[in-house]
Amino acid sequence: MSEPSTPQGRRDFLRGAAAAGLAAASGAASAQKIDFKPNARYPDAAVEVLDPSFMKYRLYSSSVEQLGSGMRWAEGPVYFPAGKYLLVSDIPNNRIMKYDESSGAFSVFREPSNYANGNTRDRQGRLVTCEHSVTRRVTRTEHDGSITVLADSYQGKRLNAPNDIVVKSDDSVWFTDPTFGINGTWEGFKAKPEQETTNVYRIDPKGGIRAVITDLVNPNGLAFSPDEKKLYVVEWKPTPSRSIWSYDIAADGTASNKTKLIDANGPGALDGFRVDRDGNLWCGWGSDGRVGVNPAEYDGVKVFNPQGKAIGFIHLPERCPNLTFGGPKGNRLYMASSHSLYALYVEAEGAV
Repeated sequence: MSEPSTPQGRRDFLRGAAAAGLAAASGAASAQKIDFKPNARYPDAAVEVLDPSFMKYRLYSSSVEQLGSGMRWAEGPVYFPAGKYLLVSDIPNNRIMKYDESSGAFSVFREPSNYANGNTRDRQGRLVTCEHSVTRRVTRTEHDGSITVLADSYQGKRLNAPNDIVVKSDDSVWFTDPTFGINGTWEGFKAKPEQETTNVYRIDPKGGIRAVITDLVNPNGLAFSPDEKKLYVVEWKPTPSRSIWSYDIAADGTASNKTKLIDANGPGALDGFRVDRDGNLWCGWGSDGRVGVNPAEYDGVKVFNPQGKAIGFIHLPERCPNLTFGGPKGNRLYMASSHSLYALYVEAEGAV
């Protein structure tokens, strides 16, 4: 079938191709598809200003878009500028999905994925992934498609279930290792932890792995400040729900000066997040699951300034576990949200 030549025809063609791609990607493994209709009026009422300082980041004529649906639990989005596409994990379906920014197609990138969770891109443009399956490891996908194992154990004992991951400018790889992926069979396989603590690890670019943070209960999302002098890490506890801790990072990779930056304090709860060039933290947000609370009131992305003050909230129809910045200008916020992938253009760019 040839592509129509008129502008309207091309738009219809791309919409049809995207729909066909989504249908093919979903198949027997598809989950609930969330019907979504973007707000017709500008500014989008879904983008809430909590503090006047957030006004500089809100685009007046931009609205939340749904790019694909049919996943069971979307996580770990990562954008590849060279290919103009985004990858996002669909953990329970054991696959990684791909959104093509040029065509709008949403398709399967890798299946099985070893129950991949967090993903990132290294400084050489390669995919780096956390796996929950029996593999319980961190891998790098080389440019030729081959897989290199970066870490699967520490001090002779298997990792728990690597969760989220970032790469520093010195090529060191930092990841969290909570027990979520081995607590049951929904996101992997149930297993007994071998590590005595749930840690944040650093993989040296020359080889070797070191636990740099050992005093957090189930560390989850993590990100560096723009100057990389601070590392922010989400800690999961039943009470309080979840917090973001700040650590000073020395040149040798050691962490010190543990300081609480943000306390979700329930019923809202943190998950993954990213930092923009001004140092603001754009955080995946949702309910902590307590009884008597309407979860829909907490679904979305909450934005905090570098001092930990909430300045904005992007309301979504689903809980948002994780997000990333992407697009040709780096100003498109991609939000992996339960069953769906959403996007919003903002006047901000990711720090990395």
